[in-house]
Amino acid sequence: MAQEQNHEHTADYRVRRGQAIETFVEAFAAGPDSDLLAQMLVTITRLARDQVDRGDLKLLTNALKELRYAFKVFAPYRHVRKVSIFGSSRTPPDHPEYLQADAFARLMRERNWMVITGAGDGIMGAGHVGAGAEASFGVAIRLPFEQKTNEIIAEDPKLVHFRYFFTRKLLFLKEASAIALFPGGFGTQDEGFEALTLIQTGKAELVPIVLVDAPGGTYWSRWRDYVVSDLLQRGMISPEDMDLFLLTDDPREAADHITRFYRRYHSARYVDDRLVVRINEPLPTAALTRLNERFTDILDSGQIEQLPGPLDGEEGHWPEKARLTLHFNRKDVGRLRQLIDALNAE
Repeated sequence: MAQEQNHEHTADYRVRRGQAIETFVEAFAAGPDSDLLAQMLVTITRLARDQVDRGDLKLLTNALKELRYAFKVFAPYRHVRKVSIFGSSRTPPDHPEYLQADAFARLMRERNWMVITGAGDGIMGAGHVGAGAEASFGVAIRLPFEQKTNEIIAEDPKLVHFRYFFTRKLLFLKEASAIALFPGGFGTQDEGFEALTLIQTGKAELVPIVLVDAPGGTYWSRWRDYVVSDLLQRGMISPEDMDLFLLTDDPREAADHITRFYRRYHSARYVDDRLVVRINEPLPTAALTRLNERFTDILDSGQIEQLPGPLDGEEGHWPEKARLTLHFNRKDVGRLRQLIDALNAE
């Protein structure tokens, strides 16, 4: 009986909570996404019910504030492609690696891309020098030592300061259509491996990754040697995973590799159990046949099909673009990258 009464009390509480949240959202947060905002308010009430530690609540509050502001800063440039640039903050301006980063950023700016860096000196500063302030974003981290904001981005409204690495990391990947890694320390290695991990596991959108050395440099070639000998040859990654990145010492090759990735491919998302690949121009029938012949191994069922527009139930942007749809097995991302390369070569 007591359990029954408690259940009734809980159900009554949920009804009253739902009514109160609905009233609040209608008054202060009405709009097309009010359902998601209402869900956030439900989560807040559950935090109170769970008696979450005040320190944890501070962490959640600060993280939400940081992300909200960062989303606001990036929103006006949503449809401009951006490349996140990583590398050492200690690289001096006359160093070959600095000059490579500067040259790469200039090339990307000429192709109407913007750059995102950690807003510090060294490679990060080189990225902003090359791209110029108008084509630059800075996502700075507050540290007790070493890091300071470079003069190119210091007073720019496209600079965002972060308390937490995890919120900052989210922006580096969420807003980027490509990633460029130059030689650096623990942070560069961390960002590189995290990007590869998230892409390989399907937790982040597939984007081109370039590893750029100084002319004749060995930083990334030695890194690749380690990856081959200790990861690939021991079966910890697949041979196709090596196609998730390009190693070069030529900034132009790095820039060409990134822009070629988007020659025909545009973007992708899942709709129910199908991967929907938006393409900039439709494929000829013969090219679609070739893709089906080469990539049946990554399909759970059916074939790769082409549609002139959005799939039923697909929401979002780019309704004018043709689509490829496939029942991707969601595990062979290296092979999916090979499919995109083949798509772009058609």
